[in-house]
Amino acid sequence: MTTRGGESGESGKKPGDRGRRAPAGAAVLREDVTEAIRAAVFEELAAVGYARMSIEGIARRAGVGKTAVYRRWRSKLHLVLDLVSALAVQGLPTPDTGTLEGDLRLLYEVTSRALRHPVASQVVPDLQAEAARNPDIEAALQKALREGQYGVASGIVAQAVARGELRAGLTATDEALALDLMSGPLYWRAVVVRGELPEGYLEGLAGATAAALKAL
Repeated sequence: MTTRGGESGESGKKPGDRGRRAPAGAAVLREDVTEAIRAAVFEELAAVGYARMSIEGIARRAGVGKTAVYRRWRSKLHLVLDLVSALAVQGLPTPDTGTLEGDLRLLYEVTSRALRHPVASQVVPDLQAEAARNPDIEAALQKALREGQYGVASGIVAQAVARGELRAGLTATDEALALDLMSGPLYWRAVVVRGELPEGYLEGLAGATAAALKAL
């Protein structure tokens, strides 16, 4: 049976390259194989959790050989750390609707959909539990949160200050509180409490958060 893991230094050769040879042991890492492995990791995490996840299971789910996984990552820990760190790099675009409340509403809609995704709803709590036991995973999660969600929240605050909706010159403490107010309630509801959000919840949360930020 042929899998997607068949990679070699010969792949991708052009006619003009005839006669040239790749360095011994070099392998061309196909992007489609890499993406298949990444998708398989999320699915495997959702299905069995980090503790029971294995390179064998990931490879089987991705339709590749174990070697294809090990060419890219030394272990399942390095694989998960890489994926979590990538979340911070991708991030979310900062909403710019023209009003603070509108920006918050759009942020909450996008974040809510992401957190309620069947895979995310299983993976996020599991990684958080694992972070309590593994400082490397904890550091990666914290970095992803700071550079991802907090980066967007900081952008929303800056836009609101520029529009005159929030006062300029917030202290470091006030700014930290603003970011917590923007990010905390929805995360609590969607990840900790879980379950369906009541009708109008996101709209009400956006209005309440905007009012709280203006009171700082």
